[in-house]
Amino acid sequence: MADTESKPDRYVRPPSAESLGEAPGRGRLTGRRILIVGGGQRVFDAATDPIGNGRAMSILCAREGARVAVADLNRTSAQQTVKHITDEGGEGFAITADVTSEADVQRMIDEAHRAMGGLDGMVLNIGTFGKTGLDNVSPEEWNRIYDVNVRGPMLCCRAGLPKFDNGGAIVFISSIAALKAGSQMAVYDSSKAALGGLMRNIAHLGARRGIRANLVYPGLVDTPNGREAGAGRPNRGKGHVPFGRQATAWEIAYAVLFFLSDESVYVTAQTLAVDSGLSGM
Repeated sequence: MADTESKPDRYVRPPSAESLGEAPGRGRLTGRRILIVGGGQRVFDAATDPIGNGRAMSILCAREGARVAVADLNRTSAQQTVKHITDEGGEGFAITADVTSEADVQRMIDEAHRAMGGLDGMVLNIGTFGKTGLDNVSPEEWNRIYDVNVRGPMLCCRAGLPKFDNGGAIVFISSIAALKAGSQMAVYDSSKAALGGLMRNIAHLGARRGIRANLVYPGLVDTPNGREAGAGRPNRGKGHVPFGRQATAWEIAYAVLFFLSDESVYVTAQTLAVDSGLSGM
C-alpha cells in the first residue's frame, strides 16, 4: 500500500549540540592567548536577539581553554561578552577600540598582549554594511566602509604581527557576499572580497614564523546583525537554503576554532564557506 502521509518539501538539518553552543569544551586551545576583534555584538531586539558571531567565538575560545581579549567599539558590549566568559570560569579581558584609528589599533594590540602575557591568535570579525547599488553610496560613504572592512583588518595585522609568538594563527571573517552579488550592496560585497587578497598576503608574510592566516565566509546566519540586514530585505533567508535553515553563530565559531587550533597546523592561505553549500550550488 502506498504511503499517503504528507512529506515536508525540504529536509531541515537539525542543529547539533555544537550548533546550539551546548557542547563542552575539549581543551583545543589550552594555553593560547587570543584576541577577538569585534567580540561584542549589536542589539537589534534585546528581548529576542540570538547570540552574535563575535560573542560566540569569544565564549567558545575561552571554553576551549584560551585566555581571550574581547575588543569592540562598544565597551559595554565587550564587557558583556567577558561576563559570559567569566561566568563559565574562563578568563577574559575587555578592550575598547576603533579599528579605523591607527593609534587605537596599536593600543588594542598592546593591551591584549600585556593582559594575556603574549599573543598567538587573532580573529578579525570586523564589518559594516552599506546601501544597495552604486548611486545610493557616496564616495565618502564608500571610503568609510572600506576603512572599517579592509583598512581596519590591515591595521590589526600590521600592529599585531610583530607582537605574535611564532606559530600563531589569524582568522579573517568575510561573507559569502564576497562570492556572489546576492546582497546587492556593491560596497559591502567588494570590501569583503578584498579580504581574500589581504589574507593571502598576511599568510605569505607570516609563513617564515609559522604564523598562519585563513578566512571564513559565513553564509546566512541568524544573528542580531543578520536580523538587522533582513529588516530591510524581507526575503533574506527565505529562499532556497540547502539545509533549510540559517546558520547559528556557534556554527561559524566552530569553523574559526578549527583554524585557530593545532588541528589546522598545516593549513594557511585557505578559505572556508560555512553556508550549507549556498555559494557552491
